[in-house]
Amino acid sequence: MAGILAWFWNERFWLPHNVTWADLKNTDESTFPQAEDLYLACPLAFCMFMIRLVFERFIARPCALGLKIQANGPQKAQPNAILEKVFTAITKHPDEKRLEGLSKQLDWDVRTIQRWFRQRRNQEKPSTLARFCESMWRFTFYLYIFTYGVRFLKKSPWLWNTRECWYNYPYQPLTVDLHYYYILELSFYLSLLFSQFTDIRRKDFLLMFLHHVATISLITFSYVNNMARVGTLVMCLHDAADILLEAAKMANYGKCQRLCNVLFIMFALVFISSRLGVYPVWILNTTVFESWEIVGPYPSWWVFNVLLVLLQALHTFWSYLIVRIACRAISRGKVRLHKNTTLIVSKDDRSDIESSSDEDEVLPPSQKHHTNGTNGAHGTNGYLSSSPCPDEH
Repeated sequence: MAGILAWFWNERFWLPHNVTWADLKNTDESTFPQAEDLYLACPLAFCMFMIRLVFERFIARPCALGLKIQANGPQKAQPNAILEKVFTAITKHPDEKRLEGLSKQLDWDVRTIQRWFRQRRNQEKPSTLARFCESMWRFTFYLYIFTYGVRFLKKSPWLWNTRECWYNYPYQPLTVDLHYYYILELSFYLSLLFSQFTDIRRKDFLLMFLHHVATISLITFSYVNNMARVGTLVMCLHDAADILLEAAKMANYGKCQRLCNVLFIMFALVFISSRLGVYPVWILNTTVFESWEIVGPYPSWWVFNVLLVLLQALHTFWSYLIVRIACRAISRGKVRLHKNTTLIVSKDDRSDIESSSDEDEVLPPSQKHHTNGTNGAHGTNGYLSSSPCPDEH
């Protein structure tokens, strides 16, 4: 075990040339990031999950009920032992051949069987109330941590001059505020990583799982080799758009459609401008070029920048989805200017980017003509039923 640990914490991988772990030991005069500091994030992640449960039960739920959000979920499918056996043991999406066989066996028409499977899939989805509570928890955390990050960075020289992230590196002391910022962010993303298996099931489950793993890896990497200054810039930048997304979701669940549309547009603008503009020009520029010039590359430097580029690839993919849906909505005539010039985006188009566990929900009669009974749009909750990013962060 000692040999494995010595190999893993090899100084030539983690630190610049001519720097050792002994140089970064805490003293009475200076405190530096230590790997063991991150152990605190695991129990804190559990505590954060418990706080979330209390928050959703005693704060978010009353707010949802005050907005008259119903706790009941989608309509339940009619009990049928044969179809239930096919659904649980064989497939949740029967093909045409299987549908015809079931139609003959049950003496039901194919359309009725398709409707049964759709209702049965939707039956596993959580209610709008549960969605609202989840979004309100995330909104509250993102708002708090973003406000804290802005207040902290306003006093930090590296916000105004990113080269300060690398001067005197890695001998940059760890402050109490910076340590608190890092541990809280890491705890939150650890709680998201594990609660992803109990939260609303999303189509982009694997993509979000990779996003959380990349984010946790970035936070851990940047803390262990004391790249914490640039790490705070990355975290604060990512939190900004997530606040608007969760706020738009809550407005959607509360049926405040005009507010939802405005927040959605604000989210799209902030997301694309920050992830495709500010992030590569500001963050990647300093981590790749300025750090190369001031510090020089070393093995963990390469790993850190590969993770940042991976994050940029995810940004590009999600931005592409947002732009694609906007173009599709405009071409279909489902984006229109209201008489007061507010841009109205239909829920059906937002659903093309995001939906819950399956592709469709039971639509109210007023919206069924949009789908013609097929798998066109993805439900009444639309785009804002789940997050494309996450975290963001």
